[in-house]
Amino acid sequence: MIAYMGKSLNIQAVREAMQTKGYSQSLLSGKTDVSRAAVSKWFSGDDFPRPDKLLKLGMLLGLSFKQLVIEQPDPMEPVIAFRKKGRHKTTAEHVERAKHMGTLLSRLVPFLPFDNFANVPTLRQPVNEYGYLQRVARRIREHINVKQDAPIHFRDLIGRFASLHTVIIPVLWGHKDHHENALHIYLPESMTTWVYLNLDSNIHDFKFWMAHELAHVHAPGLHNDEAEDFADALAQTLLFPEECAESAYDAVCQVKSKGARINRIKDIAGKFGISPTTVNFALQEYAHARGLDPVDAGVDIHAASTNFNKEFPSVSETLFQKVPPSPKEYVAIAREAFQTPFFDALQQYTRQASVSTGFLETVLQLPLLDVKEILAELR
Repeated sequence: MIAYMGKSLNIQAVREAMQTKGYSQSLLSGKTDVSRAAVSKWFSGDDFPRPDKLLKLGMLLGLSFKQLVIEQPDPMEPVIAFRKKGRHKTTAEHVERAKHMGTLLSRLVPFLPFDNFANVPTLRQPVNEYGYLQRVARRIREHINVKQDAPIHFRDLIGRFASLHTVIIPVLWGHKDHHENALHIYLPESMTTWVYLNLDSNIHDFKFWMAHELAHVHAPGLHNDEAEDFADALAQTLLFPEECAESAYDAVCQVKSKGARINRIKDIAGKFGISPTTVNFALQEYAHARGLDPVDAGVDIHAASTNFNKEFPSVSETLFQKVPPSPKEYVAIAREAFQTPFFDALQQYTRQASVSTGFLETVLQLPLLDVKEILAELR
């Protein structure tokens, strides 16, 4: 059992699996595409496999993450929060990869413009309860100077992130279903939060995920599904609070057919720049909390919401003249649009240190060719 950065390779399990499969360290190095010296360092504890090598090692030996790695408590370990799209499950390998990204991001902390690293205002005992969520959303809207019945714009959310010392990292992760919409990494040692946002998301989904990540910033004590469920609920409440739901409920109830109700919900969603699904859920919860008849828009509301969202461009299509943008355009526009110190910190770091493409490839989770061009732009 070899300890490294809060983790231990279960050497006994590894050796037993190697013996069963007839693998030597030399053969293992070839099958994992690393040098024999690298494998030797794994066994001696001088190094620990990178997430992709750890995954390959487990697959080769037929060992799950829990069988392969023994995790040790580390109060300074990056704290991760994200939920995969659709039916794709979040695995230990996904979390491990994200933690490795967080470890690398810590190198940028000295270059951030924050004068004092301090804990941001957090919720003492966050709960997923209607009245509590409304009160929290009301307070956040007061902080960002947005009326309770008014739409929230991107600039409002971006400004709130900046005031909470949260570093936004806009990325181009494409439209593939297996990509997470957003990734939240908190570094306890520096008390900094890093939020990845996928610019290739639909504009309404993107606003929801921004609000979702903002909820994570306010409730860092929640973890796993509890954290994700709370963030979903607060995001919905923040974007369409009770004051909005109250007037929308009356407007939707005035029409009787389900088709007409769906169209009314779509009209309201369009005015607030959010998805009809967000409006529909808010109406259902408002009716339940107030003891009113539920708003019945039928199951077709889900398909209607999907088609509604498709009518609008992705964030990347809105921001850039062409997609994918050139590295120069990507860095310049992403830096300005999101008021993020990420690119300045990254630029300073690359100019002071011998930064490899592997560092940037891992941090941005982008193809090597794109990374090389971005690195050249930063230098």
